[in-house]
Amino acid sequence: MATTGSCFLVGVVSQKTLANSGDSRVVLGRNIHNIGEIAAIQLSPEQNANMEDLRQALKAQHPNDPQIFVLKYGVWRIKGIIQVSRSIGDSYMKHAQYNREPISAKFRISEPMNMPILSVNPSIITHHLQPSDFFLIFASDGLWEYLGKQQAIEIVRGHLHSGSAKRLIKAALHEAARK
Repeated sequence: MATTGSCFLVGVVSQKTLANSGDSRVVLGRNIHNIGEIAAIQLSPEQNANMEDLRQALKAQHPNDPQIFVLKYGVWRIKGIIQVSRSIGDSYMKHAQYNREPISAKFRISEPMNMPILSVNPSIITHHLQPSDFFLIFASDGLWEYLGKQQAIEIVRGHLHSGSAKRLIKAALHEAARK
């Protein structure tokens, strides 16, 4: 638990209200009246180092740490290690007592070490569902890295009752193979 972690995405639909808490992304497909199209509306904010506003907030919390963000292979990483800013676990990035032996030196964070670096607190969004809200897509960055939200909405719209999840995965894998 000290050097491993996980993100989560939870959605609760109750009485025409969706409550979302998580680091992945929820995208809503909304029927646009009179034109027969579906709009893709992102309901949950992404909590990863590639988001400029998140980088600015963490830099403000860690002003004496020039290595709070490191660009590796074209991707921003917190302390050069992890993209997400919120997780369950990853204790060595939240509490100094877990950032020492017996943890392997390759996992330890060097000074300056103003803890916590990561947060366990989810972002919580509430969205009141409208009659024109058609469907929701819950997915991790593994899907959204390769598919745009409108592209995903179109895939689901075309196959609502016939394996839309499988088609999303297949489309993302196809895009990943092209890169």
